[in-house]
Amino acid sequence: MRWLEAFHVVFVVTWFAGLFYLPRLFVYAAENPGGQRFELLMVMQKRLLGITHIGGALAIGFGLATLAGEPWHLSGGGWMHAKLALVAGLVAYHLWCWRLVRTFARGENRHGSKWYRFFNEVPALFLIAIVVLVIVKPF
Repeated sequence: MRWLEAFHVVFVVTWFAGLFYLPRLFVYAAENPGGQRFELLMVMQKRLLGITHIGGALAIGFGLATLAGEPWHLSGGGWMHAKLALVAGLVAYHLWCWRLVRTFARGENRHGSKWYRFFNEVPALFLIAIVVLVIVKPF
């Protein structure tokens, strides 16, 4: 079980790295809506999204494998249910990022860099809430 947990944490870090940096690329793309810099940012977005997909899928896979081996976490007071709800929200955010990558690629961005700066803070809120639930187990 410890190996599953270790790899779960490794890929959670990978996933969050992508979710922290991808919206930053949106900020830069919104500030540079054309030309060579924009084209480079589109390539960076696409490649980072791929790595983020892999990190997210493996984080979820190893997390579910750990949970299958230690199902008692689901009856441990509700913190795991809250964590899983937050993970579902994080998946939704990830899918939103995927949609935004496609929006930029089509040249249809409708948000300014300030909006993306706020959007960029969302994964930090998920991270704080998830870590507090896992460590403190308040329920």
